[in-house]
Amino acid sequence: METERLIIRRFQENDWKDLYDYLSLEEVVKYEPYEVFTKEQCMEEASYRSNNEAFWAVCLKENNKVIGNLYFAKEGPEEFRTWELGYVFNPKFGGRGYATEACKDMLQHAFKEYSAHRIIGRCNPQNTASWKLLERLGMRREGHFIKPVFFKRDIEGQPIWHDAYEYAILAEEWFAIHK
Repeated sequence: METERLIIRRFQENDWKDLYDYLSLEEVVKYEPYEVFTKEQCMEEASYRSNNEAFWAVCLKENNKVIGNLYFAKEGPEEFRTWELGYVFNPKFGGRGYATEACKDMLQHAFKEYSAHRIIGRCNPQNTASWKLLERLGMRREGHFIKPVFFKRDIEGQPIWHDAYEYAILAEEWFAIHK
């Protein structure tokens, strides 16, 4: 897929260095279900993602540098045609609208090419940038779930539970916004 400034493509094993650029940063993984990645882990992750259809590399058109990634996976029974959108971007490229541009293209693609009925996005309420992105995409907040999950544990091994927002948009809502 292509936008004005981006190419959204499948991961390749040689994308590991660009992955390391952002997955090695604490500020990036703060709300993710994993810790910072080492170079070796990024090599493994790039290989894994190159074989996983849920992961998409978001690259600058000008130089093919991976500046972030989208996660887009089917959720629930096939006939419900529901997909989940996730994203992680390199903060060095923040504030320029790249995440919004990439996510809009993915949503448009999903509604047109996959006949998606509904697309959801989830985030930690403390991750203001994330829920603001979902709102910029025209998604509505459908729920505020109190401590439904944990990704990390404290020094005693106890779960660190966190809240979650869930957002969604239906195909008819998307097409009404983007005529």
